[in-house]
Amino acid sequence: MIKTYFFLVGAIFCEVAGTMLLPVTQNFTKLLPTSVLAVCYLSAFYLLTFVVDKLPIAIVYATWSGLGIFTIAILGYIFFKQTLSWQAIFGLFLIVTGVILVNTFTSKLM
Repeated sequence: MIKTYFFLVGAIFCEVAGTMLLPVTQNFTKLLPTSVLAVCYLSAFYLLTFVVDKLPIAIVYATWSGLGIFTIAILGYIFFKQTLSWQAIFGLFLIVTGVILVNTFTSKLM
């Protein structure tokens, strides 16, 4: 089961890397960043195929998207100097709390 979560973390990392490259591609006009973005997204989906065999797809997608949103918000703040209101930050922590709760109680059912 630990291996499954490593695949999920890898998929999240690849999806976040691809999303962070979106502004760098300059509307897909830069070949190298666009190519790396495509590889990142394809890798994310490839890794997810191993995860959906072991966990329910609703749990996988909630975890993948929730932690991806949280990570992208933090990296957007660090690299692109984007700001968030305290309400948005609170909401992001609620997402993470929800992901933790969902995964905690899902693993007890399996």
